[in-house]
Amino acid sequence: MVADFAELRRKMVDNQIRTVDVTDLSVLEAFLTVPREDFIPEDTRALSYLDSDIIVCPAQNGLPACYSMGPASLAKLLQLAAVKSSDIVLDIGANSGYCTALLSKLARSVIALENNKALSERAAKILERNQYDNVVVIHGPLEQGYAVEGPYDLIFIEGSVDFIPEGIFDQMKDTGRLVVVEGQGNSGVARIYVKQDGIIAASCAFNLAVKPLPSFLKTPDFIF
Repeated sequence: MVADFAELRRKMVDNQIRTVDVTDLSVLEAFLTVPREDFIPEDTRALSYLDSDIIVCPAQNGLPACYSMGPASLAKLLQLAAVKSSDIVLDIGANSGYCTALLSKLARSVIALENNKALSERAAKILERNQYDNVVVIHGPLEQGYAVEGPYDLIFIEGSVDFIPEGIFDQMKDTGRLVVVEGQGNSGVARIYVKQDGIIAASCAFNLAVKPLPSFLKTPDFIF
């Protein structure tokens, strides 16, 4: 039987995303429009509309696995980001490009930064094939951001972190925002940072457990 992805997409929005108090119409429309299955490996496409993180690149050669964030968590973060049609966005940890595609529907333009070369190449191909013309995919270290195209109205970090390098904050425009989950597992907290007159203030929004971004994790101290 061939999966009816359009119907599964509608059920995802109705049964997963709306039920976690995501009410922003532009966010809901983006999730209805962007086909998550296009960004998921062929052998797991049938799982595309489960509300779960899906591996898009397995751990290999000493590198950790990369995940596409579960739709409900991602939708809550995008609603928190309050993306405007005039925004220039930096998407850090873009993996195979699903969140980037959603952001492209909401923003003026998106820089998608990914440090896994195979994933960045895959994301670029998928996004180009599906005519997301306001997106550029960059392969590079996540912790450095991408100052070349900054400053940004919004910096969106796809994964939980222990810290945010100061250089990332420097890439925010005045009145710009940064959305991230800080902390691991059930202790994770979604936060939004806002820069105003050069001063950055943070506010906590809600608890959220998402997969970590290894580039932003503290190295455990060596103990004798």
